[in-house]
Amino acid sequence: VLRDDFRQPPADVVVAVGEPAVLECVPPRGHPEPSVSWKKNGVRLSDKDERLTIRGGKLMVASTHKSDAGVYVCVATNVVGERDSEPAELVVF
Repeated sequence: VLRDDFRQPPADVVVAVGEPAVLECVPPRGHPEPSVSWKKNGVRLSDKDERLTIRGGKLMVASTHKSDAGVYVCVATNVVGERDSEPAELVVF
């Protein structure tokens, strides 16, 4: 089972360059419990980037760069399939 509705979709975030940014997401209920990943501008984010931390549904950017700005989508995945959240924008000024 994987519901359609995210319990908490990510919200737009505005930060200054160098500040940390946190995008929060609580995935839909599902069985098995869905895992969360993130896409930026349609491309799945790699956990290889040491500035990024994905914990639970949170995406944390340690120190934002201008290049981190964009549209982020939270993706919930389990054996049934995957659901994309509404997009949230990260603005870096």
